[in-house]
Amino acid sequence: VQLQASGGGLVQTGGSLRLSCAASGRTVSSLNPAWFRQAPGREREFVAALRRTGTTLILDSGKGRFTISRDNAKNTVSLQMNNLRPEDTAVYYCAATPRNLILSQTRVKEEYEYWGQGTLVTVSS
Repeated sequence: VQLQASGGGLVQTGGSLRLSCAASGRTVSSLNPAWFRQAPGREREFVAALRRTGTTLILDSGKGRFTISRDNAKNTVSLQMNNLRPEDTAVYYCAATPRNLILSQTRVKEEYEYWGQGTLVTVSS
């Protein structure tokens, strides 16, 4: 399975970006995808996940601003980010696992076998 992330860029505070993650080798409908991010000098942290049941999980600071979705026809997973803040600046990574994770595992990066290469999001103040 290969994941290819795209859509990052430079945006002003309050702006929006839509990140996309294209999967190959397996259908996204058979995977549990997620997004993580890593800011300079910080640990990689959970951003959002879409469970196979359709349930979504979003980090607390992203609730109301971030939406994760899946397009089975295009075999992609997207992260729509609105009202961006400077603290959202990071490299964003898409990840996926074929396993059904319990809720407590969903935010743990070590539970994901497949990773994309990352796309940089920079939010200027």
